[in-house]
Amino acid sequence: MATRKTRGTASTAVVTVKPDDSREFRKTNDAIGLRVREGKLSLLTRKVFNVMMYHAQELKTPGLNAPIDTPAARKYFWIPLSDLARDAAYDSRDTEFLKQQLEELQNVKLLMENERQWTSERLVASVTLVNPHGLKKHTGQMWLGYAFPPEVHELVMTPGTYTRFSIFYQGLLRSGSALALYEVCRRYATNPSKLTAIESYEHWYSVLTGNPVPAEQLPPYKYFKRDVLKPAMTEINTLTDIQVELVEHKNGRRVERLQFRIEKARQPQLAFPASPVIDVKLLGRIMKFGFTQQEAADFVAQYADDRLRAAVAFVENRMEQHSSPLDSPAAYFRWTLKEGNVAAQAMLPHVAAKGPAREKPDGATVMDRFLAARAKEALALYRELGEDDQRNVFERFKQSSLPSKVLRLAKGLDNAMLRSLFSQWYATDLWGEPTAQALADFVGQLGLGAG
Repeated sequence: MATRKTRGTASTAVVTVKPDDSREFRKTNDAIGLRVREGKLSLLTRKVFNVMMYHAQELKTPGLNAPIDTPAARKYFWIPLSDLARDAAYDSRDTEFLKQQLEELQNVKLLMENERQWTSERLVASVTLVNPHGLKKHTGQMWLGYAFPPEVHELVMTPGTYTRFSIFYQGLLRSGSALALYEVCRRYATNPSKLTAIESYEHWYSVLTGNPVPAEQLPPYKYFKRDVLKPAMTEINTLTDIQVELVEHKNGRRVERLQFRIEKARQPQLAFPASPVIDVKLLGRIMKFGFTQQEAADFVAQYADDRLRAAVAFVENRMEQHSSPLDSPAAYFRWTLKEGNVAAQAMLPHVAAKGPAREKPDGATVMDRFLAARAKEALALYRELGEDDQRNVFERFKQSSLPSKVLRLAKGLDNAMLRSLFSQWYATDLWGEPTAQALADFVGQLGLGAG
């Protein structure tokens, strides 16, 4: 067995992946690193699809183990739903959420093209759940039936040129980007060059995030590197049988194309207690900010666990400790993730007593720089809000005690003086009066120094 569940609740039980699990599945190289044209691939949907491939290859023929005798049932591959959850390290009894992930797989559209053929196809054609005792009954076995579209079926069952992947290592990885990068790099691990192909930033963005390339501008590369590449490489290098190194190709100072260097790990990895793919308790905390279950699951799949938990704790702390309510907890949470927890931690409300900030050579105090930095962050957060929330915030600002010389309210934040006053006011509204401890954190974390 690939996993073993210890006693506990659905949100706290630990899944242990056994190191002696030698089960493997074959994945055609044409299906590794596919770019999604529609829909989205998350960590759980990636794992679920791989588990479907594994069991289909083991069963070899549709219709085996069918819990009902119908002509349609003979066209499905059938496995117990509990086996799917176990092998995908889905540590929850929330069947409804798992059903949503199965539906999400049907929404994923891929384009496949070679010298002879162009094909647009869904990743999964059909899924069905059957319990012969009744879907709402607590007795009997719940079975999953699934079928692939014609082209995908052929790629799964007769993969041609393929790479073998281990259920064991798949179970250890905790983010969709890490699993996607692992699959690409594992394919090239036996290549004499030990290098992946050189591809554009846009290509790697789509492959690793599981999202189509957005019509608007991609996020700056430095954020993609910080939030996606580095956490994914750390997971792979820590938990799997390969070591991955980023190789950047620049045009001047601009990074335009990327590839990865791969080496086999020198010794096999030991057993690790793997975090659940979906932590239901964490999911609920994020949903309290105003997100749907699917939106919360997307955050869990996209961001590293430590970063996500820190952001959740920060927003919860702001909601509990500050007398002024947040206009939009959801926007505040998005901002915290986007800007990074370093900036957020510098603004945590601490109570301490320290001396005044020392002067800098250019005449600006460290406190001046701190206030300017957090005013800038407050303005960025304001711009994340929806139009209604922005209007409410600005109305509260206008009702505050503004200096008499500020007269051009009609121009809004296009007025530089008004924009400066507003950003300082909103920073105080969000985080309260600055404390000495927050200032000290700012000095230490952003490297200003005191001398």
